[in-house]
Amino acid sequence: MNLQDQIGAIDVGVDQLIQAVSAAHAPGATDATAPHSTASTASIDAAANPATHAPETAAHAEPQASAQADAAVEQTQPDAPEAASEVASEVASEVAAAAEAPAADARGTLEVGRPGQNEITMTINGQTVSLHPMQVSQLIEELANVRASMQPEPPAAIPPGWRFASTKNPMMAVQKQSNGDRLLVMRHTGHGWVPFTFSPDMVVQMYMMLTQR
Repeated sequence: MNLQDQIGAIDVGVDQLIQAVSAAHAPGATDATAPHSTASTASIDAAANPATHAPETAAHAEPQASAQADAAVEQTQPDAPEAASEVASEVASEVAAAAEAPAADARGTLEVGRPGQNEITMTINGQTVSLHPMQVSQLIEELANVRASMQPEPPAAIPPGWRFASTKNPMMAVQKQSNGDRLLVMRHTGHGWVPFTFSPDMVVQMYMMLTQR
């Protein structure tokens, strides 16, 4: 629309507005003229400035487009509770697997071999070391000292099927303590020197056990 056409449209709108105002003030006028007047005013505004009503039209169209978009999303998306349950189940499985893996690695594997009379090999998690007799004695002593402070303690009764190497007539040394106890150190061919402390009452009981028939 060129400038002349726009001016013509404005003139027509002004005439219609004048007629509407005149009709409103005429005797017997009713509210039926109000919609016509409103429509005329809207037409004038639209003719004078077509861009004025564009945001309002977009505002009315936006809720409809938003509702359609939401409906499309609801159709394409899976059920939220089921999806959340599946994700939680997968995460729980991964966490359980990750928790079990370090535990297995911490326990590790131990293999003991004896390639010769005076040599043993120990393989821990694929790493093999060779120990000679003095190193074996040192290892036994270190392990015994550590085991003495660990829980649970060794069983109070001799376990069935226990394998052991006894020492006949071992060398021994006795020392009296200031409180009356007796320190008895006995030499075992496998464990080495093994110390024991006996109270006076236990010394009597041990004597009776060794001398009874």
